[in-house]
Amino acid sequence: MEFGLFVEFPSREGTTQAQIFKDSMELIDAAEESGSEGVWLAEYHFDPGRSVLSAPVTVAGAVAARTKKVKIGLAVHVLPLRNPVQIAEEIATLDHLSDGRLDFGIGRAAFPRIYQGYGFNYAESRDRFEECLEIILKAWTTERFSFSGKFYEYDDLCVVPKPLQKPYPPIRIGATSADTFELVGRMGYPIFINPSRVSTLLDLKPLVAEFHAARKKAGHTGTVGVGLRVPVYVAETKEKAYSEPKESTMFQMQRLINVVTQSIGDAGITAGDDRAAQAERLKAMSYEDVLANTVVYGTPESVVDRLQQLQEELGLTQVIYEVNFGCSVPLEHQIKAVQLINEKVAPKLN
Repeated sequence: MEFGLFVEFPSREGTTQAQIFKDSMELIDAAEESGSEGVWLAEYHFDPGRSVLSAPVTVAGAVAARTKKVKIGLAVHVLPLRNPVQIAEEIATLDHLSDGRLDFGIGRAAFPRIYQGYGFNYAESRDRFEECLEIILKAWTTERFSFSGKFYEYDDLCVVPKPLQKPYPPIRIGATSADTFELVGRMGYPIFINPSRVSTLLDLKPLVAEFHAARKKAGHTGTVGVGLRVPVYVAETKEKAYSEPKESTMFQMQRLINVVTQSIGDAGITAGDDRAAQAERLKAMSYEDVLANTVVYGTPESVVDRLQQLQEELGLTQVIYEVNFGCSVPLEHQIKAVQLINEKVAPKLN
């Protein structure tokens, strides 16, 4: 099972934006030095209290320049916010600059306010996403291409460079809402699961089964990657693993409640994506509930046991772990957790 560090470039009170970039790069350096297989970069917009990572492709270029071995993943690149031809050019360029260490994680984001900031209608996001992906693949796999769709139109373009990896960097599609699992399965791509808003870890088994069923029904064969983004915090003692991330974790749960509540009734939210029910479910969760159902915290031994259980239940091939759930875990604790994961957890699951 592949392990990679999820990095948000998180904002926290009393820290400058310059320091956020410096600290996050230090964490990425520690991940490579301790043997992490991958570093995955988030994408956030218009939320200064959460993150400064609004330009993950630019940051990925900087990561590629300062690392030698670690895979660089986007988790996820929000396709409908940009011109697909520009995306094709930039991602292919990044693939060359990273010497083929790039994974192209893509999605459409879960909250309409991001689209409002860019002047787009969130209700169009699914259709825009599908057109964008089709155009990007044509740009990468054909010498010249034309396209006429609902949102985009191109005539006889030759997009350069082509990606270094052939036919193109590995693609993984993010899934948060329940109705996305069927869609990703039908499209045939590996899935990247972010369950924290909609589902607990205990709820994922039937959703992953739905993903596989849709994939099979669409005629896709062979094995497929199943990745899980999950908060993981490892400490040398059970007491430290419980207490050190507690305040940050519960702050994040309240932040999730706020952002889900604010999106209730927004245009483009599907009928099956019940934001009100999600908010009520999150409100009812104590820290003990979160520990049992949403995160994987503990000593190296207990974390290995829990991840093995999830691997067996969900058929996981990849864990993307975040050690700073809530954005306020001290940097030295984050680095120690990453080191313990790479030295004492990951080897037991590979």
